[in-house]
Amino acid sequence: MAHKNRKITKKRGSRTCGYGNAQKHRGAGSRGGRGMAGSKKHKWSYVSKYLPGYFGSRGFKRPQKMVKEKKTINVGDIEKGLERFIDEKKIKLKNKRYPLNLRGMDYDKLLGSGEISHPMVITVDSYSKLALKKIESAGGEIIASE
Repeated sequence: MAHKNRKITKKRGSRTCGYGNAQKHRGAGSRGGRGMAGSKKHKWSYVSKYLPGYFGSRGFKRPQKMVKEKKTINVGDIEKGLERFIDEKKIKLKNKRYPLNLRGMDYDKLLGSGEISHPMVITVDSYSKLALKKIESAGGEIIASE
């Protein structure tokens, strides 16, 4: 735009420069504040009609001390770590079976991935159906502790 065609050049000398009342082009007063100012007062009808979910919140967030992830272990991992468990004296052979307390090792659930060949008596809070099937087929059992 050429400088001579600008509004301010054309309107120079008039009191309002084409903005109507002198107050209209001064600060944010003519629009009722800047942004969302007045959204709970004089702009409430706009907010309630066009921004219905603007105020408030939905649901809640659980405290982190209440959120606990379950620590799981697979049947195959127990089989792989059997020698290590024996060396650490977490398992001893009793009655041709290996008793293992997963609760004492801070495990919450036993899952059935992997293969197992040694008979074990495992104490755990919860377990999957596949884990039970594999333990029993190897000649062991699962004791659910609660």
